[in-house]
Amino acid sequence: MKVAVLGAGAIGAYVGAALHRAGADVHLVARGPHLAAMRQHGVRVLSPRGDFTARAHATDDPAGIGPVDFVFLGLKANSYAACGPLIEPLLHESTAVIAAQNGIPWWYFHRHGGPHDGHRVESVDPGGAVSAVLAPERAVGCVVYAATELEGPGVVRHLEGTRFSIGEPDRSRSARCAAFSEAMVAGGLKCPVEPELRGDIWIKLLGNISFNPISALARATMREMCLHGGTRRVIEIMMNETLAVAAALGCEPDISVERRLAGAERVGDHRTSTLQDLERGKPLELDVLLAAVVELADITGVPVPTLRTVHAISDLLASRAAA
Repeated sequence: MKVAVLGAGAIGAYVGAALHRAGADVHLVARGPHLAAMRQHGVRVLSPRGDFTARAHATDDPAGIGPVDFVFLGLKANSYAACGPLIEPLLHESTAVIAAQNGIPWWYFHRHGGPHDGHRVESVDPGGAVSAVLAPERAVGCVVYAATELEGPGVVRHLEGTRFSIGEPDRSRSARCAAFSEAMVAGGLKCPVEPELRGDIWIKLLGNISFNPISALARATMREMCLHGGTRRVIEIMMNETLAVAAALGCEPDISVERRLAGAERVGDHRTSTLQDLERGKPLELDVLLAAVVELADITGVPVPTLRTVHAISDLLASRAAA
């Protein structure tokens, strides 16, 4: 199995290291000091489950890799539309793209069935720009439940979780999902194939849609948001509105708001990825997390006043951060 990790940051390098340990032919695409360190020393994974080093091939030139069986996308979703020159050399007729993104994916309604089958979500696929680069037929969904961070160039700190749930948009148990899952498990990770992956998408989104924008607006950690009574109430309302949109689309995630809040509080003084991006001057990945659900509320007729309010304010923050 030949795998390219496009965007081999904290999550991408962690997955690439695990697959390399399992015997896959892995190629990590990165840049800067992180790339230089991986070239010289490999990927060093520091984990409560045991440290290890994987010396996979690392490069900044996908053309030198050639076509692969799987592309694991470790890029932020707001980079997808512009990744064409990077991903095109990696594709052959049956290359699958494992999209490890938060929020609503561009392929969400591909082979969805029902009244919205084939609908394009403008917030995540503006003008079809993402679909033009990443054909929905290639997509295998992936919901990441692992937490990692780059401790330094070439060094990944694994904090918790090893589950990477994957699934086909059409809910089938495909041979390509089975093959990728088997390789991930051989590398020490959990990778269940979920026919109803959209349920996992909404469960993960419950936290991202609320904690991520609020953390950036308030400069607050997970624990701080959970312990502040007013903020906790706003987050609870946002989660309930999100569940209402999911239900209108025929998806009812098997989790309660109370359980989701309790889990977030246990995380402690963790800064969300959106807050970290804000502090580092990076673009904020809010379209797939928040704008997309507001758009889905429009097409389903579900009232989401709190989501709309937080979206309006955080959108201004995002535009100022990008200026």
